[in-house]
Amino acid sequence: MTKVRYVYGLTSALLVGGAAVSLISGQPVGAQVAQNDERVMSNVVPQAGAPSSFADLTQQLQPAVVNIATRQRVEVTRNPFAGTPFAELFNRRRGGQSQEPQTREAQSLGSGFIISADGFVVTNNHVVAPNNRATLEEITVTMPDGTEYEAELVGADAASDLAVLKILSDNEFPFVRFGDSSQTRVGEWVVAIGNPFGLGGTVTSGIVSAVYRNTGQGGAYDRYIQTDASINRGNSGGPLFDMQGNVIGINNAIFSPSGGSVGIGFAIPAEIASPIVDQLKEGREIERGFLGVGLDPITDDIADSLGLARNRGELIQSVQDDSAADKAGLRPGDIVTSVNGQDVTSEQTVSFLVANLEPGTRVPIEVLRDGQSVSLTAVLGKRPTEAELRAQAQTFDPDSDEPMAPGESDGTIEEKLGLQVLALTPQIRGTLGLDSDTAGLVIGAVDPNSDAGRKGLRRGDVILSANYETVDSIEALNAQIAAAEADNRDAVLLRVQRRGQPPRFVPVRLR
Repeated sequence: MTKVRYVYGLTSALLVGGAAVSLISGQPVGAQVAQNDERVMSNVVPQAGAPSSFADLTQQLQPAVVNIATRQRVEVTRNPFAGTPFAELFNRRRGGQSQEPQTREAQSLGSGFIISADGFVVTNNHVVAPNNRATLEEITVTMPDGTEYEAELVGADAASDLAVLKILSDNEFPFVRFGDSSQTRVGEWVVAIGNPFGLGGTVTSGIVSAVYRNTGQGGAYDRYIQTDASINRGNSGGPLFDMQGNVIGINNAIFSPSGGSVGIGFAIPAEIASPIVDQLKEGREIERGFLGVGLDPITDDIADSLGLARNRGELIQSVQDDSAADKAGLRPGDIVTSVNGQDVTSEQTVSFLVANLEPGTRVPIEVLRDGQSVSLTAVLGKRPTEAELRAQAQTFDPDSDEPMAPGESDGTIEEKLGLQVLALTPQIRGTLGLDSDTAGLVIGAVDPNSDAGRKGLRRGDVILSANYETVDSIEALNAQIAAAEADNRDAVLLRVQRRGQPPRFVPVRLR
């Protein structure tokens, strides 16, 4: 947010989708030709030009458009330490009695469309995914005529933001099929049917503004169809239709300074969504290839500094230890220009190309290194979950008071030592100025009422060993705590290193 201009952020937009069962074409429209200018082409307007009405098409599509509502149970607390790393520990120990968590109900609302007569429904993952500390309890699918059905979550994929539901009914339902979005062209007419702002079935039309638009948000699936058909909050998960009633995209997000439509909406292309939906429908885990590199696009400044063509390639900033990229010989500073025979561009990123290949695939990779073209081959690993990727990419500020996210540490270590700890990733080692071969655990937070807190341990300290045994994982530290308790010892001897200081031994009493 600048002081002068709007900042246009990518905003989730929920929408209801519909389905078509037959082909509908617009009436041919002839082009007006200037009689006195033979240079004016007579075929400027395509045969399937602007329809005189979308009514017939809409009438066929709407029966398969559904409203999706969820009910979630959210855990809340009146703990005065809420939001701190040791809030849960406080709840468990306060007064020596276990504190029952309090809950409240939350809801979400979005859109979807039926893809089979037996009631499978496609929507966005963020429409049905529970928020932090929430449990999904109920999904209700509402048909255009107001009939409500209970549904279950069959499969969800956070990386592509797709989910598949199953309506719990033996009825037969109207449905639609995916079209071939690879044939979509800029300027073609499209129709969206959705549930913006909870208003119910709403139809908007527009054209394809761009295909394979990269929004700059990163990730393997930052590759969208852009449209000016109005998409607003509440539209997520709904379909974008071509003039034949085929689903060519799943409405997903908008650019907006206010949260409302300004004519820049994005839909997941059908060619990306369809194979993922097929796997989710069958209950299969989505497995994707993974290189293990940190990448940046080739900006004008980078291109000028290296004499490169624009919109070609990506710069490797980092390579994960023991990753597919590391084993293949990729290095920081390499410019990846081709993956598996396909050029790397802003519309076709390395992440996208690799994520659409299976783990174990041998992939030829072309890079520019010191001005020379180098050919390498990588055997792809398995892409981690989105939560694991966030953990790998996280920055660690040892001077920050920001609490660690739930689930990033271990309850036993918090309970026994009063410490929250993290595994040492390459990013954290770099932040703390540690050698790449340093093994241990970094302290993320310290309970000031614990013995560790009283003895001065603090965030950013690295635990190298416990009872003279190296602790390079949370499991290893837990094992040393268990061993101490089994031997009836009341403390664990930690070897701790602080930035700029030599390691020292600190005995920490168990609680």
